[in-house]
Amino acid sequence: MPLLDAKTPYQTREETVRDLRRMLARANGTSVEATTLPFGLAALDEHLPQRGLPFGALHEIAPIVAADMPAAFGFTTTLLGRIAQADRARGPVLIVTGPNDVAAYGRPYGHGLQRLGLDPARVLLVATKDDRETQWALEEALRSASPAAVAGVIEFLGFRASQRLHLAAENSGRPLLVLRPSEIVGTSVAMTRWRIGAAAAARDRFGLITRWQWRVKLERCRNGRPGEWLVEFDHAYRFSLAAAMADPALFHDADARSFRRAV
Repeated sequence: MPLLDAKTPYQTREETVRDLRRMLARANGTSVEATTLPFGLAALDEHLPQRGLPFGALHEIAPIVAADMPAAFGFTTTLLGRIAQADRARGPVLIVTGPNDVAAYGRPYGHGLQRLGLDPARVLLVATKDDRETQWALEEALRSASPAAVAGVIEFLGFRASQRLHLAAENSGRPLLVLRPSEIVGTSVAMTRWRIGAAAAARDRFGLITRWQWRVKLERCRNGRPGEWLVEFDHAYRFSLAAAMADPALFHDADARSFRRAV
């Protein structure tokens, strides 16, 4: 009879659920799905539980200032791409947006998504009329267990609504990425909260982008540690550190960018 590891008597609920999933997978003779998404960047991964972004949980991503929303969307896109690549069933990637959240910056387009590692052929874009409808769509998508990755843009997320979304993600075993505005209203049960700021991209001698750069701040992490990094993302879809952190005031100097620049 399989038993949970008795070496950690004070396991969190998330850790217990993870261990149960592994035991069930072994009992059924099936492969164990990924439970974390490593960034492949030790300086960042060591701040996260199990050295990666935990699956089966709600994660918030927000711009440092309002003008950084395209950068935050671009960062979210890279995570969706990496999650999708790890999905053996090659399910769709669902992105749910409302009428007033990211429309002011334009719309994502296939070539931009592809350059950030997300295959546009696998993307399903869902437009909703308000936050309540967005939350419903996200919850139903997670319950279906069909998508490889799920993300949504929500302006206001109440505590109880965040509990429902977190539980839906936990039961599905998939991470839920929720993009929030810079001025987050209310509290949530999100396992992590990321703040993303724009930074000048690295370019070649012809002026073409060779590596995107973001200022990444892990503001909150349950069972982990906060941190800040200047991160690069290259054409091989790999993260790396661009340089030592510069003046934090630079986080607030980003200009608005269109989605065609950010994704």
